[in-house]
Amino acid sequence: MGANRKLSGAMKLWAVAALFAVMHTATAATVGPVTDDLGVVRIAKGAPIQIGGYWVLSGADTSLGLDGKRGAEIAFADIGNKLLGHPIKFTVEDDLCNAEGGQTAATKLASNPQIVVVLGGACSSAATPAAPILWQQGITNICNACSAPALTAPDRKPSYDGFARTIASDIDQGASDAKYIYTVLKAHTLATVHDGSPYAQQLVAVTEKNFTQLGGKVVSQEAVAPTDVDMHPVLTKIAAAKPDVLYMPVFVAAAAQLLRQSKEISGLEHTALVGGGSLAAAEFIEAAGPAVVGFHIGYPDVSPDTMGKGYPEFLEKYKKAYGEAPISGYHANAYDAAEMAIKAIEKVGKTDKDGNLYIGRKALRDAVFAEKFAGLSGPIACDKYGQCAAFKPAVYEFVSADPKTFTMGKNPKKIWP
Repeated sequence: MGANRKLSGAMKLWAVAALFAVMHTATAATVGPVTDDLGVVRIAKGAPIQIGGYWVLSGADTSLGLDGKRGAEIAFADIGNKLLGHPIKFTVEDDLCNAEGGQTAATKLASNPQIVVVLGGACSSAATPAAPILWQQGITNICNACSAPALTAPDRKPSYDGFARTIASDIDQGASDAKYIYTVLKAHTLATVHDGSPYAQQLVAVTEKNFTQLGGKVVSQEAVAPTDVDMHPVLTKIAAAKPDVLYMPVFVAAAAQLLRQSKEISGLEHTALVGGGSLAAAEFIEAAGPAVVGFHIGYPDVSPDTMGKGYPEFLEKYKKAYGEAPISGYHANAYDAAEMAIKAIEKVGKTDKDGNLYIGRKALRDAVFAEKFAGLSGPIACDKYGQCAAFKPAVYEFVSADPKTFTMGKNPKKIWP
């Protein structure tokens, strides 16, 4: 995912850049029994293993991040919040689901030399600047929901060498969405809207490409800001092109405005609207109101029969821990990201005779990329660019305007394939 909401708070971009500039690059070192090209984290006997995280934890898209944070917390709880004889300290920053927030969150985490690995985020807009900041300090970043294709592309820059993810790439999501729009909705003309974020821009581009290859025609390509309120001008422009489908994989606030106001625009009466996985949340139902009924989103298949065998038990743990069912769809991916981190730490951590633990940073990165296991979200196995999850296509339809009815598979209900 990804968005581009404005950074709240006093920290400005130049201040973040200044902090980043003074941080020391990790260097080869021998500490205790471990030699590592990127440095070694020494954890004293009884001291915690510090694991970081960054997700969107405030604003309209909170469910995306909070759901992931909870998934990771359950993974740690499953091992008693202890690892190799040390307690786990989980430090999580709010990345605001935008670039500035991602820079700030990553800078805070990277400035702590005891952070071993970082999980998150939910948004590609935050992960795109965050991952290089973390990797400059030799910190591996395992994302559970940031799906922009560029993050695991073969031509990605070396500054992303420490980034891996347990969510499929939108290369696959875009192809699936185009197939559904063209072959199931029988659309021959398509209009698109993005919000300037890496997630929306890249997903729209992939979908347009695939839709055109199938024989369709893109008749309008528009952009909005995540904070835009009046969508009438852009919707009126789109209506003039008379598209069969309007594809709008943007985030909650903007998507709700587009969906509600589309009902007021002459010429869009017969245009179907389709969104993305960024809208799999009760907040979207609440924001969109009655207009949400009948709205479709392209999303990975999270039906119980497609998930790992431990998923039903996980759901019960989630409900018991938080007093409600999952609030978005990326909790299992976050659990898998945490499990990858746990397995890698267990594999490379070395304890001396005094009980001190040593973890090599490059060794940990390599162990993460080498992990293969049956995850809650499906099989986990990384390629050399950090793509560790396979894609399972699906489309969901909202069937009720009551936010309390949000449950993936029920509202929204899976309708394809």
